[in-house]
Amino acid sequence: MANSVAAVRRQSGAARIIARSLLQQFDLPPNAINKCSSGAPIWPPGIVGSLAHSSTTAVAAVATHARFQAVGVDVEPAEPLPEEIMDIVISAEERVFLGMSPLMCRCLFVLKEAVYKAAFQVSSVKFIDFSDISINIGEKSAKVAGISRPFAIDYQISDVIIGIAYIKNDTFKRGMRCNTKTELRGPR
Repeated sequence: MANSVAAVRRQSGAARIIARSLLQQFDLPPNAINKCSSGAPIWPPGIVGSLAHSSTTAVAAVATHARFQAVGVDVEPAEPLPEEIMDIVISAEERVFLGMSPLMCRCLFVLKEAVYKAAFQVSSVKFIDFSDISINIGEKSAKVAGISRPFAIDYQISDVIIGIAYIKNDTFKRGMRCNTKTELRGPR
C-alpha cells in the first residue's frame, strides 16, 4: 500500500513539474500548484489548465483564460477498456459509432474524463455522469448536459492514449501549451 501511495504521489508530482514548466512559458514563476478540496489544481489568476498521469506518463495542459475558458486532459494506457466498464462509460450510440472496438472505447473513456475536468471549470454542476457527456469523435466535439457550449476534443494514441478537451474564447490556438513526460522513475 505504501508503495502505491508513493507511486501516485510521484506521478502526480511529475504532472505538476510539467505544468510549472509550462507556466514559465507564460512568464509566470514556477510556483507550486496546490489543489482544492476536490483535488482539482489551483491555477494562477488568468490561467486554466489540467493535469493527468498514468503509471508511465504525466501530462499537463495550461492556457491563458483570455484564449480558453476551460482545458481538460487525461491519459490512460493504450489497452482495451474492460467489458465490465463499457456499459457504464459508453452509450449504445457511441458503441455503434466506434464499431465496438475496445481500444476506441478506452479512447472514449479518456476523452470523457478530459471533458469532465474541463466542464468543472465552466459549470457549477456538482455531478456529471458519463451518460451526461456525449462525444462525437468524427466531429472532434463533445457536449455536456447542462452546459450550452460544446467542447473541442482531440486525442493521440501511442503506448498511451492522451485526450484533451477545451473551450476556446476565440479561433486561435495560440496561448495553450501542452507537454508530456514519460518513463516515470522510482520504486513501484
